[in-house]
Amino acid sequence: MISIALAGKPNAGKSTFYKAATMADVDVANYPFTTIDANRGVSSVRTDCPCLERDERCGNEACHDGKRYVPVELLDVAGLVPGAHEGRGLGNQFLDELTNADAILNVVDASGGTNEEGEPVEVGSHDPVEEVDFIEEEMNMWLAGIIERNWETVERQSRSPGFDIDDALAEMLTGFGATEADVAASLRELEYPDNPRDWTDEHREALARDVRARTKPIILVANKADVAPEENVERLRETGKPVVPATSEGELALRQAVEAGVVDYDPGDDDFEIVGDVSDEQEQGLERIRAVMQEWGGTGVQQSLNEAVYDLLDQITAYPVQNESKWTDGQGNVLPDANLLSRGSTPRDLAYAVHSDIGDGYLHAVNAKTDREISDSYELEEGDVIKIVSTAK
Repeated sequence: MISIALAGKPNAGKSTFYKAATMADVDVANYPFTTIDANRGVSSVRTDCPCLERDERCGNEACHDGKRYVPVELLDVAGLVPGAHEGRGLGNQFLDELTNADAILNVVDASGGTNEEGEPVEVGSHDPVEEVDFIEEEMNMWLAGIIERNWETVERQSRSPGFDIDDALAEMLTGFGATEADVAASLRELEYPDNPRDWTDEHREALARDVRARTKPIILVANKADVAPEENVERLRETGKPVVPATSEGELALRQAVEAGVVDYDPGDDDFEIVGDVSDEQEQGLERIRAVMQEWGGTGVQQSLNEAVYDLLDQITAYPVQNESKWTDGQGNVLPDANLLSRGSTPRDLAYAVHSDIGDGYLHAVNAKTDREISDSYELEEGDVIKIVSTAK
């Protein structure tokens, strides 16, 4: 499962984002370090379900009238303070939690209502642009420290016949989520001495920065956009980083209103309908949320997750089925599963994503939309419905 981590300084709204995106019961409070142990839960990304191309909707509980929700893991890491990579605020422990994440959502307090330590200050008095590079820099320096501490091993290995620096660094960085291909790509971009004993701190730091960027890409979530001075959000968007304005509190309020039966809303919608009885005060609160959604095209919570998975990580959604004409599994369920795969994946990759035995026994695949057999080299597209023919059952 794709894993997305929420990171940022304390009190930026990460736990509210997490609660809104997972509806899990977590502590949310207006003071730093509300979260100590990382919260892990399941959220979803949203895409168009292939059932929209048929006469009837699929009826899958993950499909809301053609809006398909595909599971992803969401990780809420405790707030990081400047100097986290040196251990400030239990920083190394919190940074370790980010190791297995595929992408990072850097949750920034766009309102400027908390300082760099996450302590409440007057709204607008702190410059949120100062937080833009904060998480990126802390992660870069943390990884550089890991490389530095393990460099003696690389130097020792370099004395052996057949030493390959790509292999040595890939072995070191596997725990950070870097593949051999990631390390090879980074080394192609960098200039460095052939002998590891001649590497300097600058060489190791450059490697850390490039590997981090490849393995832990970051999106800025301009949170608290509902109370932020408008110029703050605009200045964040002018930084050149991927930025999504968001109101985590607004999303949480809407999801709770849905549970209470007073609002009709699906995560990622750009509007909602009040369908139950609400007080004047509740209606005023909902209308304030609506105004923010109209300005930014939604609450930003679902949009952040979608941008991380479909844009930053360049994933596509494919739907494996057993019956290519009815688009069902063996029990007659229509479009029962949705798998996230890297763009460029093939039918065999999908087979392995379903189950290793299915992949090992792969014979061929059929595109259920065209009812035609497809080649093993066919690159899957978003929304493909695929029948895998395998010797495994």
